[in-house]
Amino acid sequence: MAGFVDVLLRGLMLVGGAVALGGVVFVLAVLGAGPGTKPDPTVVRSLRLVAAGAATVAVAQLAMGGVALASLLQDFGASAGAPFARTTFALAMLARVALGATTAILALTLARGPKDRVAWLVLTASGGLLVASSASISHAMARLDHRALLLILDAAHQLAAAIWVGGLIHLLATMSPSPSTPGLARRFSTVALASVVTLVTAGIALSLMYVGDAGALLETAYGVMVSTKAVLLVAVLGLGVANFRLVRRAATPDADVRLTRFVEVEMGLAVTVLFAAASLTSLPPAADVRADRATLAEVAARFTALPPRLASPAIGDLLQQTNPLAGGPETRLQIEREWSEFNHHWAGLFVLAMGLGAIAHRAGLRIARHWPLLLVGLALFLFVRNDPEVWPLGPIGFWASLAQPEILQHRMFMTLVAVFGVFEWMVRVGGIAPRPWGYVFPVICTVGGGLLLTHSHAVFNQKEAFLMEVTHAPIGVLGAFAGWARWLELRLPEAGPLAGRLWPACLTAVGILLIFYGEG
Repeated sequence: MAGFVDVLLRGLMLVGGAVALGGVVFVLAVLGAGPGTKPDPTVVRSLRLVAAGAATVAVAQLAMGGVALASLLQDFGASAGAPFARTTFALAMLARVALGATTAILALTLARGPKDRVAWLVLTASGGLLVASSASISHAMARLDHRALLLILDAAHQLAAAIWVGGLIHLLATMSPSPSTPGLARRFSTVALASVVTLVTAGIALSLMYVGDAGALLETAYGVMVSTKAVLLVAVLGLGVANFRLVRRAATPDADVRLTRFVEVEMGLAVTVLFAAASLTSLPPAADVRADRATLAEVAARFTALPPRLASPAIGDLLQQTNPLAGGPETRLQIEREWSEFNHHWAGLFVLAMGLGAIAHRAGLRIARHWPLLLVGLALFLFVRNDPEVWPLGPIGFWASLAQPEILQHRMFMTLVAVFGVFEWMVRVGGIAPRPWGYVFPVICTVGGGLLLTHSHAVFNQKEAFLMEVTHAPIGVLGAFAGWARWLELRLPEAGPLAGRLWPACLTAVGILLIFYGEG
């Protein structure tokens, strides 16, 4: 649990840092503000966003330090507090908190009125250091070999990502269907192009040093996440190229709306990439994973179609032989594997039916519009099967089980899935307006895919655990693609049928992956 929270906090820090530094660059290079100029409402809004992003970094960094300290105190007692406070990690975190607070205060000060060159230089330096200092709590700082080079590459990679992704967020906050929209986008595209070139160059260099060999891209958890990040990045860059072409066409209200909608999707996928990058920090670099490493054949076997397990082990046998799913992957009994496979396969049948139902509805089959109710059925299935030691199958009572954080999370998630299924069904049958309620489904797909990508892999250097989770990455990517394709279909119907065809296909593919899930 602590590892998962750590990854989420790192993701928030990456996004907050991007909003902060990307906003400073956006204000200076795109909006044309600077020393001696009176900030107009657009500049004021961006500077306030800069302050919010910097404050997010400071708060998330404090929280991450608290999580790390709490884990140490739990394992080693109160005596661990003082040594922790003297570590480079703790000192770097405190420095980042100070930088976040400084950047936020400076941004709010500049938003109040004209300031001289020194104030703008200090804001730019503070925002840059806030982002670059993230390298001090990354893998680069822990390396003994080539540490200085890795720190430089990591800092350059994060600075470029922050300027690009943060600039997209500020561009979206600024854009509106007006004559100024193409001009803003055109100026930002120049900044974005330079950032992307730096981002990709530094990223390739880091991957060569951390991954080690090509096989590790598929045989280790770190390599799979690097590959996943690359797939998402290619999709974002594809949208970026489409936007680049749009901003160079003649400005019309329709083109402005299309550009805005595409920027929404580009920004959303870019933020997903940041959270995927945050998950890499919980994994040992692939170059360090030598013992107990999976082979390409073993990974391929997890994607090999096998007959789905449609019959479940008896609950009595499961509870008699083991405490369900309490141990690590290396201690799981065969009956636990069979129970888990049954759950995955039936969940896959639900998702496959949803995808096929969405395709049939799009093809004109009216009865298929009820497919979102399958989400309610999926939620009920998971409610019963996910925690077999809990009511209604196990001896632990419903209310007593909610005292356990993991089970409480499961129950909350299942409730949300059911509620969102009802919302989408009501949108389909005309019970509620497609806007805003139609956006619930794509948001859930996107968040669900992102959570799979940010799932804590702290122990996944163990081969068995990695092989159990290797299918999560493609499912997470498909979930993100499904969510943003549906979002684009709702926001820009005139864009054509591609988005409306893509997201049901992604759901169908997720269902197929789940149906053929295996644990060896």
